[in-house]
Amino acid sequence: MEHKREKMIIGVISDTHGRMTNRALKALQGSDLIIHAGDIGNLGVLDALNRIAPVYGVRGNTDMGIWAQALPMTQMVEAGDKLIYVIHNIAMLDIDPKAAGVDIVIYGHSHVPKKDQRGGIIYFNPGSAGPKRFTLPISLGRIGLEEKGLEFQWVDLEKE
Repeated sequence: MEHKREKMIIGVISDTHGRMTNRALKALQGSDLIIHAGDIGNLGVLDALNRIAPVYGVRGNTDMGIWAQALPMTQMVEAGDKLIYVIHNIAMLDIDPKAAGVDIVIYGHSHVPKKDQRGGIIYFNPGSAGPKRFTLPISLGRIGLEEKGLEFQWVDLEKE
């Protein structure tokens, strides 16, 4: 018997660069959908994520080859009553999110986990779930959608 959950969970991952760890997969368990904000690395990453929940991914600047050509550069995703715009590099944003009715912009590229709000739009970067880079954390994000609002969090993939 299927029952409706009060909270929708969106797993948000980026910059895996072909690396999908068991820790990341475990952190994404229970997601209703997963958004990959680019620099995926290979189809194996998407296949692993698709075993958890439907995946909406975009192509990053390092996603090359035949497999990557099928990926869109940007994507609109409807989740509950929210409209999410997904792009890899926020510097390439070429729409007015407010005019487009977007609630959340999800992006990657910088490997820096970040959330801010501008003009009523939330901008969310889950950080990088791929190989360690400089002193930046290895992380992914989760968004909880419920009647009372949105909840954003990061999952530190370097801790047990």
